[in-house]
Amino acid sequence: MSQDVILQVEEAISGSRKWAETGWSVKFGPRRVEVSSLKEAQALPKSFVYRQEAISYWNQANLTGNEAADSGEKALAALRNNDIAVAGDVLYFCQFIEKPFAESAKTWLPLYETFQQKRAEL
Repeated sequence: MSQDVILQVEEAISGSRKWAETGWSVKFGPRRVEVSSLKEAQALPKSFVYRQEAISYWNQANLTGNEAADSGEKALAALRNNDIAVAGDVLYFCQFIEKPFAESAKTWLPLYETFQQKRAEL
């Protein structure tokens, strides 16, 4: 597999580990208050009714991002060992883990699709 795929996996691992930090637009409550990171959620006033929901969402994004990144490390090791089949299976799992956040995170599914295209070209 090409070096560019390895670089993409490294970038996905790094990005996935920072989901709760770099975040994306998420709106909470009927007033649709935007809270774009775990830090922002934690900074909300304790009187904000949806504060716990926002914190919970971003804590889950943090856990999920790290779980996907941990699996991404396995894919990276497989790629470096030229074990394309294992790398493909692990990248599939990464995009599966990402599913609850896939629309916003856009990290593992696009990478998996690119990997599959390059794999088909081999």
